Amino acid sequence: MDINEMNLTDQEVFRREKLEKLKEMGIDPFGHRYDRTHFSIDVKELCEGKTNEDLDANEIKVKVAGRIMAIRKMGKASFFVIQDKRGKVQVYIRKDVVGEEVYELFKLADLGDIVGVSGNVMITKSGEPSIKCLEYTHLTKSLKVLPEKFHGLVDIEERYRKRYLDLIMNEEAKRIALLRPAIIRAIQRYMDDQGYVEVETPVLQPILGGASARPFITHHNTLDMEFYLRIATEIPLKKLLVGGLEKVYEIGRLFRNEGMDSKHNPEFTTIEAYEAYGDLDSMMELAENLIRYVAKETLGKLDVEKDDKVIHLGEPFRRVHMVDLIKEECGIDFFNHYTFEEAKELAEKHGIRLEKHHTGVGHIINLFFEEYCEDKIIQPTFVIGHPLEISPLTKKDPNDPRFTQRFELFIDGSEYANAYTELNDPFDQRERFENQLKERALGNEEANQMDEDFIEALEYGMPPAGGIGIGIDRLVMLLAQVNSIREVLLFPHMRNKKD
Repeated sequence: MDINEMNLTDQEVFRREKLEKLKEMGIDPFGHRYDRTHFSIDVKELCEGKTNEDLDANEIKVKVAGRIMAIRKMGKASFFVIQDKRGKVQVYIRKDVVGEEVYELFKLADLGDIVGVSGNVMITKSGEPSIKCLEYTHLTKSLKVLPEKFHGLVDIEERYRKRYLDLIMNEEAKRIALLRPAIIRAIQRYMDDQGYVEVETPVLQPILGGASARPFITHHNTLDMEFYLRIATEIPLKKLLVGGLEKVYEIGRLFRNEGMDSKHNPEFTTIEAYEAYGDLDSMMELAENLIRYVAKETLGKLDVEKDDKVIHLGEPFRRVHMVDLIKEECGIDFFNHYTFEEAKELAEKHGIRLEKHHTGVGHIINLFFEEYCEDKIIQPTFVIGHPLEISPLTKKDPNDPRFTQRFELFIDGSEYANAYTELNDPFDQRERFENQLKERALGNEEANQMDEDFIEALEYGMPPAGGIGIGIDRLVMLLAQVNSIREVLLFPHMRNKKD
């Protein structure tokens, strides 16, 4: 096909013409292996505190590779800037040093091309750490024009759809992309040091359970069975406690067929951990210490600036009962033994709408909390004492069986963790599942299903235990100081682009 018949821009036509010239010169436009020795940041470090005389005396040679982000051609000598994953570095290239043929090759370069440079470290007259090019290697021809330098991808949706361009043009996007794996590695180090064993459990599950959420459903052709993409890793991890592994965790993807907004993506990452012989208090200790460790390891500090607030991760996290928070905000004390009708009347007075499956006072308590308390919690706070009706896998509070031994960790109006003193009584667990089935019958598609295999596992004996799930995406959002989950996912799910 003729290049002019492909609806190309003039710039794209010129670049394809240069590609043909490369071929005529016997150069593969899409390159080959290149063994680099240094990154851009190394050049700056090698120049620190030195003069050109120092550098010349030692003849410090480097080989770097990256994408050309700026070119300043000046006849027989030129400057250009290449960018790698660690930053940018300036290169000085002279025709009389690299030779006429190589310099002609360089003159075919466009912004976006990927090249290799071998040369000596130097400092320019303006004090810029640079590389004096001795060898120039073309590696990949860029056929598309990069976004304009100072504006980049101004369409936020386009940034998420074309993350590869966002990473090229946006230093902040690259910072977050590299921070996320650093956070995950820090989590793994901490958990390993605490004696936890990292495990893997199935993504495809035949029973819906472990959380209250609407699932994605798929069909396995060979088994002729419906499976769910997991909404939680809880049930299989607790089975491992029965098997005697005692302290286990899994970092993995969960899938929930629900709404999308700045805090929610249908595919997201959590860590779930379970500790035999632990309880709610041990999970609070784990969450608090883990988050502090990760912040210190990745940011080097425990105070995080977010919008116009400072989140103090180094101070003891507040512990407060859900009912007490509602009393603080609304003046209603749900420790009083309200009947369902009385609680329903209070909900109506406060503009809270009930669904058919909201059949207990506990449902109404949770609705009050979500409506009036959740977004007002700024500093790290363990909200404890969730109602029995919304906690089907949690031990009851021995002092008030209307509530459970559960907490959710809230920071800056968002939930970061959910933890229980785990329910290990198979009779109680069966009753909870049966109540969940009643909710499903009333239209609650997020209710758990009956899991006979899990009940059987409990009958063999699961030790008293604490368990926790922490949202990794939200933790990255906090430490990266961003407000949208799409900023911390390299490839967030997007609606179809409108023409």
